[in-house]
Amino acid sequence: MLDVLLHLQKVAPIKFDIVAVNMDQKQPGFPEHVLPAYLETLGVEYHIVEKDTYSVVKELIPEGKTTCSLCSRLRRGTLYTFADEIGATKMALGHHRDDIVETFFLNMFFNGTLKAMPPKLRADDGRNVVIRPLAYCSEKDIQAYSDMREFPIIPCNLCGSQENLQRQVVKDMLVEWERKTPGRTESIFRGLQNVVPSQLADRNLFDFTNLKIDETATPRFVDVLNI
Repeated sequence: MLDVLLHLQKVAPIKFDIVAVNMDQKQPGFPEHVLPAYLETLGVEYHIVEKDTYSVVKELIPEGKTTCSLCSRLRRGTLYTFADEIGATKMALGHHRDDIVETFFLNMFFNGTLKAMPPKLRADDGRNVVIRPLAYCSEKDIQAYSDMREFPIIPCNLCGSQENLQRQVVKDMLVEWERKTPGRTESIFRGLQNVVPSQLADRNLFDFTNLKIDETATPRFVDVLNI
């Protein structure tokens, strides 16, 4: 994402500054030298925010339970606060198309809501605007680009090593769908951009209660075939 933003900074018709921010969550074995060394070579202004969310998560989440939900909330809150401190008007996150589709199914399957992660979002408290520059990019394409550019990659050993994560289950489901029907993930993502409230069941989005016929409408003539 940083590579893309640095390119856009040169060619986009608007001017913007870039500050790279990463969190050191004090996970055991975290290679804290990797990103600073890389960012130094780019000459990019950066900050490493040190916050021991690892200890908090391990203390509050029972052994064997997934840590993603609490970890992400703690990380998000820390980044929102830091963005305020440095006067950032936008906070760019690296979620891609597949993340968005996976989140859509997670919310539908386990929370009973039809929502995902939009490419642009204002935080609930109004303090921050989140943008996702990679929202329309597939994970496969990003991986190929990353391999080509040989970016330093730091895996998340706090949650990524956990087995049977629901997100991984959904990811595996989508991979299998894509294998059987290539292009299905892209079709689902297009569906998130073409919502028809009248064909769903949310009374807050569409007034089903007061739905009536349009008495001024021109009658449609339909041929009926009697068999």
